[in-house]
Amino acid sequence: MWERRDSIVPKGFLRYRVLTLLNTKRMSGSEIMSELEARTNGRWKPSPGSIYPLLAWLQNNSYIEESGSIGGVKRYQLTDAGSALLRENEKAQEHLQERFAHLGLGLGLGGLRGRFSKDLHRSMIDLTRALAEYNGRSMKNGSEADDVKVKETLDVAAQQIRDITKGEA
Repeated sequence: MWERRDSIVPKGFLRYRVLTLLNTKRMSGSEIMSELEARTNGRWKPSPGSIYPLLAWLQNNSYIEESGSIGGVKRYQLTDAGSALLRENEKAQEHLQERFAHLGLGLGLGGLRGRFSKDLHRSMIDLTRALAEYNGRSMKNGSEADDVKVKETLDVAAQQIRDITKGEA
């Protein structure tokens, strides 16, 4: 599912992640690339060809500024305009997550916050594949009884996850 290619990343996604990182601390381009790779458990590392033009664009538009250099390596920080752009992006991200939650888009992106282990991510992908396989089979020769079983299984799993989230499990 996750490849080491930038083309699979939605437009604006990298900009939002860079702004989010620079909101926490001053960073260089290489530190940003390494941090994004670490937060995705190695599943995605943007290329220098993606990061450095983006940093130049952000700087040209006064969203970030250089904050000095260490050993000739430029470090960047957010400006007030960059903080405002980040807030706008956060609102847009929340809206998209709400609007497309039924598609499970948050599952793959959650690792960017460093919260999902590789095993958990693999399990989520496996569940998605199993549902796709079931959907394909059920369209050809499925039964209502099978649909009921799958629905009950998913309802139980969803409730158990909600209970864990609430700290009740």
